[in-house]
Amino acid sequence: MSDDTSKKRLGRGLAALMGELDQPIASTKNVEEKQIEAPVISQGERSVPIEHIRANPNNPRKFFADSELLDLSNSIREHGIVQPILVRPAKGEDLGGAQYEIIAGERRWRAAQKAGLHDVPIIVRDVADKQALELAIIENVQRADLNSVEEALGYQQLIDEYDYSQNELAQVIGKSRSHVANTLRLLKLPKDIQELVSDGSLSAGHARTLVTADNPQVLAKRIIKEGLSVRQAEMLAQGELETKSAPGKASKNPVKEKSVDILALEQRLEDNLGLKIDLRHSEKEKGELRIKYSNLDQLDEVCRRLQNGLLGS
Repeated sequence: MSDDTSKKRLGRGLAALMGELDQPIASTKNVEEKQIEAPVISQGERSVPIEHIRANPNNPRKFFADSELLDLSNSIREHGIVQPILVRPAKGEDLGGAQYEIIAGERRWRAAQKAGLHDVPIIVRDVADKQALELAIIENVQRADLNSVEEALGYQQLIDEYDYSQNELAQVIGKSRSHVANTLRLLKLPKDIQELVSDGSLSAGHARTLVTADNPQVLAKRIIKEGLSVRQAEMLAQGELETKSAPGKASKNPVKEKSVDILALEQRLEDNLGLKIDLRHSEKEKGELRIKYSNLDQLDEVCRRLQNGLLGS
């Protein structure tokens, strides 16, 4: 079996696993019927002492807001843990009494500790490191628990350690290739800009406009201070946004907000191509379409799609 076929089948198997998290597993026969590539030994839901569980050091999610944990711990104290924590048998040295390692559900585990729970419900999957990482990313992405930088780091880890292409990764994760590509672009930013995205000061859309900018830190401060839109941030990064004019002096390049229809069309094209689009449409029904690429490979891909009519309707 080729690696490509294996990854596609594994992707379907992971999706099946994630869909079963709320249901106890009666036997391994059900797992086999879903054609999961790697053998997975599953155990139904049960409760174990909370100290028998440890966090996964490879969890792509690194940031847990105290306010979110407090809200969740209050809910758990009142209603218990609604969804079991997905774990696997702990391996290695220095386990410190831990018998299980978390695959998905670390936030629930942390909140349960704050709530003072002694036992927590778990579902055990005996999976390898690769599949555990994939499951962790899928669960976090589906729940929107990862910030964009954590998501990008998780994708990059799968690419670096398991030789995924962006297309293969998109199939396994259940996202478009352009989403994967655009998310990975955030890792090209300086660390301090990435931190602004992680703490919510800067959106991923704003941050992506700064990837090719000469002075991203300066521009990021202005974006935050002036509350610029993503489109304005893009114009700023391209040097097309006016600086604040002196009193009584007209701006050289006044900002013109684009209509909702134009912005929607730009977004459709960006999602399809995975590249930045700037559509400039005048009241006289004339204009221009700019496609921004970062290397010749991207230019070749645009040309190929134009020639084959694959830009989409």
